[in-house]
Amino acid sequence: MNSMSRRISAGVLLLVAVGLASFARAQGTPAIASATLFQNVRIFDGKGASLSAPSNVLIKGNIIDRISTEPIAAEPGVTVIAGNGRTLMPGLIDAHWHAMLIRANPAQAIDGDVGYNNIAAAVEATDTLMRGFTTVRDVGGPVFGLKAAIDEGLIAGPRFYPSGAVITVTSGHGDFRQLSELPRTIGGMLSRMERIGATMVADGPDEVRVRVREQLMQGASQIKLTAGGGVSSPFSPIDVSTFTEPELRAAVEAAENWGTYVTVHAFTPAAIQRGIAAGVKCIEHGFLMDDATAKLMAEKGIWLSTQPLPWELRQGFPEGSVQRAKADEVWPGIARTYALAKKYKIKTAWGTDVLFSQSLAQQQGAILASLVRWYSPAEALAMATATNAELLALSGKRSPYPGKLGVVEQGALADLLLVDGNPLENINLIADPAKNFKVIMKDGRVYKNAP
Repeated sequence: MNSMSRRISAGVLLLVAVGLASFARAQGTPAIASATLFQNVRIFDGKGASLSAPSNVLIKGNIIDRISTEPIAAEPGVTVIAGNGRTLMPGLIDAHWHAMLIRANPAQAIDGDVGYNNIAAAVEATDTLMRGFTTVRDVGGPVFGLKAAIDEGLIAGPRFYPSGAVITVTSGHGDFRQLSELPRTIGGMLSRMERIGATMVADGPDEVRVRVREQLMQGASQIKLTAGGGVSSPFSPIDVSTFTEPELRAAVEAAENWGTYVTVHAFTPAAIQRGIAAGVKCIEHGFLMDDATAKLMAEKGIWLSTQPLPWELRQGFPEGSVQRAKADEVWPGIARTYALAKKYKIKTAWGTDVLFSQSLAQQQGAILASLVRWYSPAEALAMATATNAELLALSGKRSPYPGKLGVVEQGALADLLLVDGNPLENINLIADPAKNFKVIMKDGRVYKNAP
């Protein structure tokens, strides 16, 4: 090929690349409007127990600029959205999400093609946003690339607070190796799950520090460890405490040096109390906690990130399997955990922890609505908005999105939903987002605007 041909080919490739990038952006993130005005809306601000009087809300760029019960003039260039008395509320936040583990089955997640898994996760991320979830805290999985694609506008999806790889010990929850892969040599060949960044096995404080720092280097906003046994891991009994206190303390120290925090998967009193002694700020699940442990969490100001796991998730584990037996041990503790959280006024965040089920992910709003077994609709919605945003704020300067989330107030980031009806009276409206969410806005951009 002569130099002229090479220059022409390079030019064609450049044009194709630019065209593909433009197409991707057109299919992903819409352009941000200079200003958007919601007229005649009643506001659930993310905190209160009632809606506001009819109001108007002006968005400038990606910030809520003004809220007024008086008319706000629509200046030239302002996009006007007629609220017609509908409810304007903050975008929803799921504090326990695993984006890479929704559409894949366990075998696909562990051994499947990484490219396919990333594409499936990207499609699911768009669906997550279109269910009204404008932010997720991803507590385990190789999502740094997915987050970057969303943040750059290549695809549509929620804000991501990523933990990166789940850090576990040999035989701990998250160690999905087969027995044929043992023994492990520290510093030796990594397992498949470690190579793709899904989980990292760390034994001893020094190795824990390395693995924590690696996640922070990649952009983790918080760190996730598994302090006790789990349901889905075949070699991790529920009653086992995994990391030692010095190991957990090493993770806490490394995270705090970066201005952020550690959250731990823990079911039992022993695992929870060891985590608290080591300085962790949040407990995931806590389904087997006892009264004394709940009281300790309240006294220490420890967050509880727990989930009203649906019965269908338990049934996803085959009858007779080790995982099903462990699920049967855990599920009865869900109601007791919520009762203890209310009794001691523990700071409680909400999430779903959906795994390996696209159909269950589509019930994300319904899972939130199921909180009315223990809370009022206003309390449940506050948990998934302003309260969850308080948990996200523990990331400090490691937060990927400076600004205030989870509320409708002047100066907050413009992540908003326009709901056809009053979810404080009928929380089941959020279970059918396709019908009831008329507008979905994230970061000042409108992703859905239905009549």
